[in-house]
Formats: sequence, C-alpha cells, structure tokens
Amino acid sequence: MSTEPQLQESKMGTMPVNKLLIQMALPMVISMLVQALYNIVDSIFVGRISEDAFTAVSLAFPVQTMLIALGTGTGVGVNAMLSKALGEKDYKSVNKAAANGIFLSFVCTVVFIFLGVFFSEAFFRSQTDNPVIIQHGVEYLSVICTFSIGVYTELIFERLLQATGRTVHSMIIQLIGAVINIIMDPIMIFGYFGFPEMGVTGAAAATVLGQIIAAIVAVIINQKYNKDIHLSFRGFRPDWPVIRRIYAVGLPSIIMQGIGSVITYCMNLILISFTSTAAAVLGAYFKLQSFFFMPVFGMNNAIIPIVAYNYGARRKSRIIKTFKLSIIYATAIMLIGMAAFIFIPDKLLMIFDASDQMLEIGSHAFRIISLHFTFAGFCIVSGSVFQALGNGMYSLITSLGRQVIILLPAAYIFSRLFGLDGVWWAYPCAEIMSAFLCVVMLIKINNKVLRHLPD
Repeated sequence: MSTEPQLQESKMGTMPVNKLLIQMALPMVISMLVQALYNIVDSIFVGRISEDAFTAVSLAFPVQTMLIALGTGTGVGVNAMLSKALGEKDYKSVNKAAANGIFLSFVCTVVFIFLGVFFSEAFFRSQTDNPVIIQHGVEYLSVICTFSIGVYTELIFERLLQATGRTVHSMIIQLIGAVINIIMDPIMIFGYFGFPEMGVTGAAAATVLGQIIAAIVAVIINQKYNKDIHLSFRGFRPDWPVIRRIYAVGLPSIIMQGIGSVITYCMNLILISFTSTAAAVLGAYFKLQSFFFMPVFGMNNAIIPIVAYNYGARRKSRIIKTFKLSIIYATAIMLIGMAAFIFIPDKLLMIFDASDQMLEIGSHAFRIISLHFTFAGFCIVSGSVFQALGNGMYSLITSLGRQVIILLPAAYIFSRLFGLDGVWWAYPCAEIMSAFLCVVMLIKINNKVLRHLPD
C-alpha cells in the first residue's frame, strides 16, 4: 500500500487546525481572487463595447450560474464522500467516488450543450425585446454552453485534488485558466495581433479557451501527483449507490445555486421593468462582490475536506475549531467588502465605464445591498459545515428561506411599494433571515451529530 494516504491522514487529522486551515485555504483563496479578477476583466472589456453588450452578459449570468452550480454541486458531493472515505481508510470508496464524479461531469456537459444550442435565444427573448441585447446575449451564451466540457472537466479534477489536500495544485490549475482568459480577452474581443475582432463572442471564446487548457492541466496533474486516487475506467459502469451518495450531499448545493440562478433571472425581470440600466447595475454588483465572496467560497473548499475527514475520523474538537476560525476569517473578509461598497461605489462602477445613469442608480444600490455582507460570511461557512457533515439538506433549507421565501417576494412587493430602492433593500432583509435559520440548523446538527462524537 502507498505511504501517501498515511501522510495525508497525518496532515488532515493532526496538524494544528489554524495552520491546516490557512495552509489549505490560502491557495484556494488566491485562486478564487484570480477567478474573480478574470470574471471582472470580461465585463470591463465588454462594457467598452456598449452598455447593451454589458447588459447582455449580465442577463446571461443566471445560465452561467446554473452551469457552474451543476458542476460545483457534483464536486461538493464527490469531495465530501472522498474525504470521509480517506478518513475511514476506505480506499475502494475513494476510487469509486472519483470515477463516478468524472462520469457525472460528462453528463453535465451533454446537458448544457443541448441547452446552449436550442434555447439561448428563447432565454434572452423572455427578458427583453431589445434586438441588440438579444443578439449579443445569444452570441455569448451559445459559446459558453457549447464548450462547457472545459469547465466541467476542470471542476471535477480540481475537486479530486482539494479532497486529498492538494490545494496548491488546484490553485495552479485555476491560475492557468484565469491568466489565459485575462490575456486573451482583449485580443479576441478587439482583434489584436492578427486575431479577428469578435466582440462579445470573443469574450466567451477567451473564457472557454482558458477553461479547456486548465482542464487539460488538471487531468495531467491528477495523473502525476494525486497518488491517493487510482483512476481506471476499464469496464466502468455507473455505480448508482455511489451516485446517490454523491448527490445526497451535492444535490442541495446544486439546488441552492440553481435557485440563485432562477432568483437572479426573476430579479432581472423586476429590474428591467424600471430600466435596463438597473439590470446592468445588478450585473456589475455580482461581478464586484465576487472579489469578497469568492475568497470565502475558496476557504469553504478547504473547510469541507477538513471537516469531512475529521468527521470520518471522529474528532469533534477539530471540527468545532475549524468552524469557529472559519467564521472569524469569513466575517473579516465580508466587512472589508461592505466598506468598499459603502465608501467607494462610484469608483467601483467606473471600472465598467458606467454611464451617468448607471452611476446614479448603482452607487445608491451598492450602499444598500452591501449591508447584508455582515451576515453573509456566517451563513456561507455554516452551509459548508452542513454539507461536510452529510446534512446538505440543512443548507438547502437555509437557502430556500433566504431566496425563495424572503428575497424574491420582498423584492417584488418592495418594488411596488417603494420603487427601485425597494428591490435593493430586499437583500439585507433576506440575509438576516438566513442567519437566523443557520443558527437553528447549527443547534440541530450539534444535537444530531456532534454531541455523539467522542472528544
């Protein structure tokens, strides 16, 4: 038997928790910041084409969110199952989880190729009758969906590395994809160095090019360095019990993010009834807030394997300490974000070459929306702990409470009572409710799971 699993057990099970969390989280936080950077670079260059082009990419955001949700949710399930199996030294289950996760990533690819080819135009026509926005949107979204093989392959192979503690390799993969996207964006959008001027299509092409190259690197790194997992597809058949276990944890994550996609779509419909600029403001907000949310999500990618491993090893004190430290770090990050949105919203909006109307609407909106950052870090970390302990349904309940029960109805009702400002106030209201539900679920999971562990 390889000595690598024992070494990994020592790190995940015995290294001081704060050191372990920082060591595993920092590479992913950095890579997530780079991801946020290249997301915003896309929009910076698209914004220089026209506000209609920027609005089109903003309206495409719900489908991109759904695409990523399917991949990351599957990865969360694989990650939790694989890390728990490592903690239990069940290496047969480790390999089964990895192989079935890769199979599922290809199924996701086929689904979005179909949707991108046949439903892109209908999706944009359901939101606007502006032919320029529709044209730009279809050009962008059809490329993103048709070449989704890159992002799905990259996501699953990154999760395999994260689950075994190799977060530096995961960071390298994401950096490669991000850097390629950042470099190729202006070249393919505006036609530099002999490339044709592709406009919005160029932004999508640069994105998928970065994803495909990163995916190739991810496969190579896993084969060369990830000795905890032995992949073999000889005689492979989908293992339905394994797939059920993957989605027992991952499906709530998919639904949560998928709900977010539907909610964003509905919010766009509410906002565009006032003006298309308001929808562009929401798109700008999502791009900018990723600089603060993405690092917290990156930290979550470290929390899940640490908590899942120590759950499998039945070490309660390490689980609790990981949770407490993560809350502190996440809250600090979100408070910095809130300060930026409150004190320099105009400077943030000018990154996108915002018009006077977009500056006026956006500055006010940013100050209101960012108030929910105070509670968001706590809610995000709590959701990761629920998933790592095999209670992904708790995350689903808190997400449903926040988005379906509070956010969307509040946005609609407030928009009718208070106009456009009412839409922005729905965000802080929803996050306060989510925080309350997280506290309730944490009490339940402590009584149901943690109190029965030794330590």
